[in-house]
Amino acid sequence: MNISYRSDLTPDTQLIIDLYNSSGINRPTADRERIARMYANSNLIVSAWDGEQLVGIARSLTDFCYACYLSDLAVRKEYQKDGIGRKLIALTKETIGDQTMLLLLSAPAAMDYYPKVGFDKVENGFMIKRSR
Repeated sequence: MNISYRSDLTPDTQLIIDLYNSSGINRPTADRERIARMYANSNLIVSAWDGEQLVGIARSLTDFCYACYLSDLAVRKEYQKDGIGRKLIALTKETIGDQTMLLLLSAPAAMDYYPKVGFDKVENGFMIKRSR
């Protein structure tokens, strides 16, 4: 397996939807326009490729100097446990630099994963959930 990583492009929306559906991540994949807008309004996208196939993605919003919100981390099911998610996080951290905090909200099923890849659990967060 020869995985390449890119941060110079936004993958096609259908490739992203197919990846999300394969990965098990819960995103509104039936709403193609919403997925497209999610990516159009993000400013750091790192993707993993096996040839022409999109196998992983990290989508973030950042100011590149203080805070970065890692909104999506998804790896195609058959590529999970191969270190692709860990590499996507590492490349995101490399891009944002040492002065920038990396923050995310975890899906319940992934709560055990993030401490294994260097994240600390925080207890001081708040949110207003989306209504749809």
